[in-house]
Amino acid sequence: MREKDSGRPPRAAHAQDLTLTGPAEDYLKVIYEIEQGGAAAATNDIAADLGVAAASVSGMLQRLARLGLLKVERYRGTRLTATGRQIALQLLRRHRIIETYLVEKLGFGWDDVDEEAERLEHAASPELVERMDAALGHPTADPHGAPIPTAAGRVDERRLSSIADLPDRAVARVVRMSDRDPAFLRYLAERGILPGAMVRVESREPFDGPITLTIARTRHTVGTNVAARVYVDTEHDKPAIPRRRRARR
Repeated sequence: MREKDSGRPPRAAHAQDLTLTGPAEDYLKVIYEIEQGGAAAATNDIAADLGVAAASVSGMLQRLARLGLLKVERYRGTRLTATGRQIALQLLRRHRIIETYLVEKLGFGWDDVDEEAERLEHAASPELVERMDAALGHPTADPHGAPIPTAAGRVDERRLSSIADLPDRAVARVVRMSDRDPAFLRYLAERGILPGAMVRVESREPFDGPITLTIARTRHTVGTNVAARVYVDTEHDKPAIPRRRRARR
């Protein structure tokens, strides 16, 4: 789809009519993930997530805005349009299904799949992704507990608390964790902090000091920055996330 700058507001685009480059798709996915925190995506946050200079972000945002995929509000940040959100959810679906397939079917460790899936998600055809999904039995979460959007674009967008948010003596079930850092994932696996695990906060040191947890009857001490990147559900009457094969160490 060729861009034309007529001076008029962009007409609504249809996701299926657009062919985007890999970097453009990455922008939409990152903006969606930042928006899940409740605020518009700031340029500096987009740049930090993508590992690019903030000065280079503006040009791409303008191009995506001309395609009707996002709106840039001065001094407020960037938000996806309905079409931009649809494309972002398609990308997340691809990424998370590919991650799950690599772990479940090809024996990858949960700590080595994010970058591999990042490369494959831009090349995999929709038919291939749907065949992977069927072969996996239509999973609802990836190996890190992140919800997999449905083909229709529905996804669980509940805001979850982190372990760092829990009061002393609270018990919660681990739902998901940040998956960007392989070393961080290995650190969690060594302590049994996996999706589905039950954790109890025993104590914490003041001034953002370490937090002592009990996991599977074993005590572990983790830093506040670690606890803040592990998300939990305190409503135990909900069905537990199916336990996946234990992460390879």
